Amino acid sequence: EVHNVIKSYGLFGKGKKIAVGASGGKDSTVLIHVLNKLNQKHDYGLDIILLSVDEGITGYRGESLKAVERNRNDYGLPLVVMSYKQLYGWTMDEIVSAVGARNNCTFCGVFRRRALDRGAIECGANIIATGHNADDMAETVLLNILRGDLARLQRCTDIVTGLEGCLPRTKPLKYVFEKDIVMYAHFNRLDYFSTECRYAPDSFRNHVRMYVKKLERLQPKAILDLIRSGETISARSGVSLPSLTTCER
Repeated sequence: EVHNVIKSYGLFGKGKKIAVGASGGKDSTVLIHVLNKLNQKHDYGLDIILLSVDEGITGYRGESLKAVERNRNDYGLPLVVMSYKQLYGWTMDEIVSAVGARNNCTFCGVFRRRALDRGAIECGANIIATGHNADDMAETVLLNILRGDLARLQRCTDIVTGLEGCLPRTKPLKYVFEKDIVMYAHFNRLDYFSTECRYAPDSFRNHVRMYVKKLERLQPKAILDLIRSGETISARSGVSLPSLTTCER
């Protein structure tokens, strides 16, 4: 399935360097395993590197990075780790202590995306591949609808995204359900870290995730319906959307 997506969308060119966002969780671990396997089987000619971000979350990120390091050793792939503390002078724990639990996932998301961009650029990567799956995509569609964020809604289901001046990002697992990823990881005995970030339960996305799970129980194809809805939604003509500006600093 992933091979068909890669070929159908022309995600990777031969000889390209791919930075795989490696968190140590099931999604990124499965993505690493699948890309490494397909690269060898179908001769993609890709140069794969693992790119991790250390947010500085006590009792969570340190353990997940150990799983990433074990995968690095198993596959013989290079690993680069970008640290919040080194990049921004703050750990995520320090940020939460300073601003409180509200909106901490928003802070973390912005910092993590920037850290991945910087790490990939420093590695000379051509594109960043992340382990977002079908469930994640459906959640993002609903999240942007609830927030009224038309700009993000227009692009959130794109299999390749990227703002001007940033490296493109791709989601090869876009149409793979989370339950299938869990089964794949189990039957292939993949080594991954399964503990959720301790700040995640307070996030708005977590409430959306729980709602999508309920929808799926009522309507098994709800996840694909949400993704298809996101793919077909377009802005009304004449609507002026905000444009990204460059920071003068």
